[in-house]
Amino acid sequence: MQKTQSLVLALLLYGAPAVVAFAGQPCAALAKFTLPEHRVVVSQAQEKDGTCRVDGVIDERTGRDGKPYGIGFAVALPAHWNGRFLFQGGGGLNGSVQPPLGGAYAGERSALTRGFAVASTDSGHQSTGFDGTFFRDQQASLNFLYQAVAEVTVVAKAIIARHYGKPQQHAYFVGCSTGGREAMMMSQRFPNYFDGIVAVAPAARTSFSNLGLRHATAALNAIAPRDAEGKPQTRAALGDADRKLLVDRVLEACDSLDGNKDGLIFAPQNCQFDPGTLACRGDNKEECLSTAQVSAIRTVMQGPRTNAGRQVYPGYFYDTGIANTQGLPGVLAGPVIPEGRPVGTTFDVDAAAADAMDARAMVGDSSSWTNLSTFRGHGGKLIFAHGVSDPWFSAQETVRYYELLGRDNPESPLAEWSRLFLVPGMGHCGGGARTPDQFDLLSAVVDWVETGRAPDRVIATGKSIPGESRPLCPYPQHAHYAGSGDPREAASYHCRE
Repeated sequence: MQKTQSLVLALLLYGAPAVVAFAGQPCAALAKFTLPEHRVVVSQAQEKDGTCRVDGVIDERTGRDGKPYGIGFAVALPAHWNGRFLFQGGGGLNGSVQPPLGGAYAGERSALTRGFAVASTDSGHQSTGFDGTFFRDQQASLNFLYQAVAEVTVVAKAIIARHYGKPQQHAYFVGCSTGGREAMMMSQRFPNYFDGIVAVAPAARTSFSNLGLRHATAALNAIAPRDAEGKPQTRAALGDADRKLLVDRVLEACDSLDGNKDGLIFAPQNCQFDPGTLACRGDNKEECLSTAQVSAIRTVMQGPRTNAGRQVYPGYFYDTGIANTQGLPGVLAGPVIPEGRPVGTTFDVDAAAADAMDARAMVGDSSSWTNLSTFRGHGGKLIFAHGVSDPWFSAQETVRYYELLGRDNPESPLAEWSRLFLVPGMGHCGGGARTPDQFDLLSAVVDWVETGRAPDRVIATGKSIPGESRPLCPYPQHAHYAGSGDPREAASYHCRE
């Protein structure tokens, strides 16, 4: 018996792939779960295919305008538990409890099938799409911005301990977009809750990222053709041939910076492409862009700046994503952005920047707080990743925050506790015409936390590059072709600045 317990402890501490069965209490018993300091109502506790799923609501109440609120949650408890807990981040404005599987950035198998106990939440309100009416309620706003994840974390950990008869050995958080913002907030506001955190394409400073989208859309609308009602057709500002020409020239200028012309730009921070090289000159009107188009591209890609020249929101890297069907950042917004405000052909950056600094933006901002001394102090590890072709949230914003982390936490080198991976060609949270957007960051952060092995490279594949693999390298390094070996294989690349 003692040898068995020692083996179990070793497996949990050193991250071996084997899973261990724990018998705490039957799944049905969790239907009566309570927690003295939290008002928890469990709606169901059912076992299916060897997994116990607990659904419930925390702090049900009637809020503003008589609308019902509560923090909905779900916790999945596998029969063969590996001793770890994973919180699955949300997306958009949340509003519904997604199946607690933990599938994002976990490799070919979800976290649940790998033996993690997994939790998810609606973040404190029920809605669909981008319905932001819940922001009228103070507590619902605070729950969405950061409190709901913290509440569910406490409850989920208690459920895990009750079911298995012991607490988790390690806790992790993985999320993208809104989930990436939630991940950052957990490292900042609740530094002791998680041992390892993965934040992908975080929706940081959404009031300013939306400002960036409106700024870009206005620049494109200024040169776009009009429909019968006089409305600008944003997507037609650059035609298919224009976008193809643009990306072809970007590749000519920057694809070889990583030692291999393969349609993937692994060193975007070194890409010094000038759209002015595409301008039509003299009588030559073939394979070139008009002066207005060149100016619009430059305006979009440099990001919004005030009249005094202050950068309000970062610009965008030149990458292959600008040639996809959605086009440049700002085309996604079309004539209207998620808040529903129309975008014309002019845009006052100074006025918009002043409006963006509202109370909600400041309370929920995850991009300004960089003091992570407590999180780092208890051994916490923080991994960022961002698609370079993300048209919603600029990868340069994540780079900006990452560099500030290094500046504001000088006690130890940033690379000892945080890493950033930029993914060429990848859009928001995944996808792209040609991109290595399939990778396992969950194993990377688990290995780092539990064995001390930092992720010096993460192998990535993708449906758009069948049969190929590439290493993702920690910023500011990039994958560089070694000059020999199969250029389609990750083993033929090394990481270098």
